[in-house]
Amino acid sequence: MKNKILALKYRPQEFKDLIGQEVMAKTIINAIKIGKTPNAYLLTGIRGVGKTTTARLISKALNCEKNDNPKIKCSEENFCDTCQQIINSNHIDILEMDAASKTGIDDVRELIENSKYSPTSAKYKIFIIDEVHMLSKQAFNGLLKTLEEPPPSLKFILATTEVRKIPVTILSRCQRFDLKRVSVDQLCIHLKNIAAKEKGNISDEAIKLIARTSEGSVRDSVSLLDRALISQSFEENKLIEVKDVRLMLGLADKSKVILLLKDVLSGKEKEALSSLKDLLDNGVDARNFLNDMLEILYLFSRRINLGSIEKDMTVSEAEGQMIDQYSKNIEMQDIGLFWQLTIKTIDDLRLVGNENLILEMYIIQLIHLKNLDEKKKEIDSGNSLSQQDGLSINKIDEKITEQTPSNQVKNQLKNINQIKSSPIKPKVKNEKQKIEILSFDDLILKANKEREIELKYDLERNVKLVNFSKGKINIGFNEKLNKNFIKNLTEKLLEWTGDRWIISLSKNIGAKSIYEKNLDSKADQIEEFKKTKLTKDLTDAFPDIKLIDIKIED
Repeated sequence: MKNKILALKYRPQEFKDLIGQEVMAKTIINAIKIGKTPNAYLLTGIRGVGKTTTARLISKALNCEKNDNPKIKCSEENFCDTCQQIINSNHIDILEMDAASKTGIDDVRELIENSKYSPTSAKYKIFIIDEVHMLSKQAFNGLLKTLEEPPPSLKFILATTEVRKIPVTILSRCQRFDLKRVSVDQLCIHLKNIAAKEKGNISDEAIKLIARTSEGSVRDSVSLLDRALISQSFEENKLIEVKDVRLMLGLADKSKVILLLKDVLSGKEKEALSSLKDLLDNGVDARNFLNDMLEILYLFSRRINLGSIEKDMTVSEAEGQMIDQYSKNIEMQDIGLFWQLTIKTIDDLRLVGNENLILEMYIIQLIHLKNLDEKKKEIDSGNSLSQQDGLSINKIDEKITEQTPSNQVKNQLKNINQIKSSPIKPKVKNEKQKIEILSFDDLILKANKEREIELKYDLERNVKLVNFSKGKINIGFNEKLNKNFIKNLTEKLLEWTGDRWIISLSKNIGAKSIYEKNLDSKADQIEEFKKTKLTKDLTDAFPDIKLIDIKIED
């Protein structure tokens, strides 16, 4: 066992050695003690949490030679012959089958034929089928009957990482056990014990990083620890620290990633790209870097919404202080945008060969998003409704009814840019082209002449004129009005007339848009024409005709 890899060397040989699966282990042990075991077990969970190990432990618990004598316990120091053969994977009655390589109905037929024979030396014949979700549909169907009513001395143990791919007909015939991810605390304790037994000199912070990186998988964590201890074996008395583990795994220093994000939030493009270059020069893996960014964005959101994160094991005290400080410069809206862009960039890694280019573009896009948000805030903060800013929006008429949603008015007011007052009148592009607009019809004609199609459309269809006088317009509007209408109209009136106009918003139920007035006028004309003798003669001659429009020719 001296030169055996640690993941196999420290593989649990008893239920008490299973990490993080205490409830499941207790349930299985109690069922075996009272003799109430299912025909088939189904073990599910992510890679490396102990599915195959649990299957072997169940096999040993069912077939142990010392079961008949409760005073003698089969333990790691003194395994019986049956248990020892199961550990060595050479027991004739314990068949382990990899469904990934044997997926067809023929393989299942062979298994079913073998199930007819009684066990040779053990109490139960046990079929362990790993990655069972890889079986074909026909293979699953062939297994159904035997799985439901196997011989008394036969047990099935199925293991899978993707339980959703298993047919419901199979699931209903098995007793299911979900092996959960192992917590970082439990993994740290387990890794420290192994490191002590192997006489490895590794820091607690490095062990904590390995535990976090393994994402709840015991096998992954032990394998990473094995790699770290191997690198130390060539340098006696060397302490393995966090930086060594990061270098080994291609992980970025989290504090450096936080500082990079700080430069992004500050709009410092050169500094952010320089920090990224340093990380890449140190061998940081692109996917790991983006996953670190997601983790930091998550921590930022936690800090904003839930307060301090001092007790979080995933960050050091210094990193927690940095997150507390820099999270003040970002809002949840920005975090959502950054999160979506990061996930999209992870997908892009599969499409582009040069990962460095993708990461540089990613950082530039983050800065661009932040700058856009800053500009939007400046515009919103510059909105003003006072007379001294050169633009006055009268209070909404008190007669506004409940039929007008208040947010329509707010949206209009929000999108008015501040126009600062000046003792000198602003210059018009061409003083000779200055015109007077004396009526609402003049305004529509001017918009049409200047090819302001969007403005003309709103004036005709979405604006309801209440009152018009020189320098002042009082209007109502419907929900289809462009949200930037008041801003655009004010700018154009200033440009065309050289004067500032006051746009008042109010609600007049009786007011109608130009388009609605034209429709009413057309309808009146049609009704009047229907009363004429010509219409009566036409209707008598052609009973099915329908008058839909009237056009007056020059």
